[in-house]
This record gives sequence, C-alpha cells and structure tokens, in this order.
Amino acid sequence: MSAAAFPSRPDRVVDGPTPKHAQLREILRHAVERELPPGSPIPSERELAERYQVSRLTVRSAIGKLVEEGLLSRVRGKGTFTASRRMELQLYLMSFTDDMRRRGLEPTTEVLGTTTEVPPAATANALGLAEGAAALRLKRLRRADGIPLAVERGWYHPVRVAGLFELDLTRSLYAQLAEQDIRLDHAWQTVWAESADKETARLLGIRTGSPLLVFRRVSSMAGAPVEDMTSWYRGDHYQVTMQLDRSSPDSGNPAKHGGTR
Repeated sequence: MSAAAFPSRPDRVVDGPTPKHAQLREILRHAVERELPPGSPIPSERELAERYQVSRLTVRSAIGKLVEEGLLSRVRGKGTFTASRRMELQLYLMSFTDDMRRRGLEPTTEVLGTTTEVPPAATANALGLAEGAAALRLKRLRRADGIPLAVERGWYHPVRVAGLFELDLTRSLYAQLAEQDIRLDHAWQTVWAESADKETARLLGIRTGSPLLVFRRVSSMAGAPVEDMTSWYRGDHYQVTMQLDRSSPDSGNPAKHGGTR
C-alpha cells in the first residue's frame, strides 16, 4: 500500500511539546480505528517517514506502541496490518462452538489430553468431591476459522458425566451432554488477566508474556456441579464489556461455588 493511498486526516507532525512519535501514533490510530478494515496493510516505515517528514525511528516507535495495544500486527516478510477487531466475550452460559457459529465463524477443536486424576483442592471443593477422589480432566485447543483463540483445561465430575471420554471431544460437549439429558443450566464465572506462559503461548501462536483473559467457570445442572473449566483467551482477540448498576450486591457468595478470585 502506498503512502499516497493511505487514508488519514490531513494532520501533520510538527515541532512542539508533544513528541513526534506520539503525534504520529494518534494519526495512525485514527486511521486504524475509523478508516481501515481489519487486515488492511499500512504503508512501510519508509513511506510513512517520507509522508510525515519524520525519522524511521519515530515511525517505528509509533507503530510499536499500536502493536502493543493490539491495533496493529506485524507479519514477518509481509509488513504491518490492522488487527482483527476484538470479539466480545458473552457473559452467559454458551458453548464455544455455538458462540463462534453465532458470529459466522467456523469452530474447530483439538484435543490435547485426557486423564483421570485427583484434582486440586479448590476443584474438588467446587465439584463436591471427597478428598482424594479422582475427576475427569480434559485439555483442548479451540480455533475459529483456523486461528487459535483459547486453551481450555477442564475438570468434570466422575459420576455425573461418567461417559465424558466416550463422546466426540472435538465437538461441543454441551450439545452432546444435552442429548443425554445433562443440561448445564447455571454457572459461576470468575475473570482475571494473566501473561501467557511458554506452553500457552506456543499453543496460541503468540509471544510468551502476551496478555490473556482467563475465565474460570463452575457449571452445574439442577444445583449439582458438573464442570470446573478454566479457559485462557487471547487478549488481542477478546474484550469483556459489562453493564454496572448502582445497587446493593447480591447476597450470593461465589466463593462457595468454587470462585478463587
């Protein structure tokens, strides 16, 4: 994409109290957020330097900040592109498969491992298991249109979903469980932020230390806990929006349902 074709306001980078890299960053931000569709290439460092009469170091600094914010992404050997818009993570009980299809995306699942083992104390408490009792453990990688979006590590009650490992674990578990009249109808969910460790970064195709949104969900059927799932979502593809009302907090206590934060 040539600099001449790059849409932007008729701004100039000028001498003044605001550093030039900050001025250029805001010019580029305006173009990225309001004028360019996701996946659009932006001009090269050389073209931007010539267009705005600044050094390539200034351009590199402005672009680097927007990459850190997730508005731009660098592709080795190809250039810099506007990033995909972040998807809203819906705060209601829905499977990943249904959520992606609702957005018009094709979900796929890779099973990374299944075991039967004794869970951590917090999970045993969440699932209502006796101390030392084993649970079913499932780890999966979730993709949409081929892009890795989330790593899931779930624990399941060994009696209430005893046939879990006999299901097609590459498909929606909720849909298959519903076919067996196991319908998850309630969940407590806790959200926090983490930096990606080496293994999670490798699975998601991102750098170690990249921001992640982490969701821990304890789901139940008719009051009986069935699933304790923790999901690590890519921070560059997701955001969470909540409506807050000024009112007294509910008397419910998430901690007794397995919440940890």
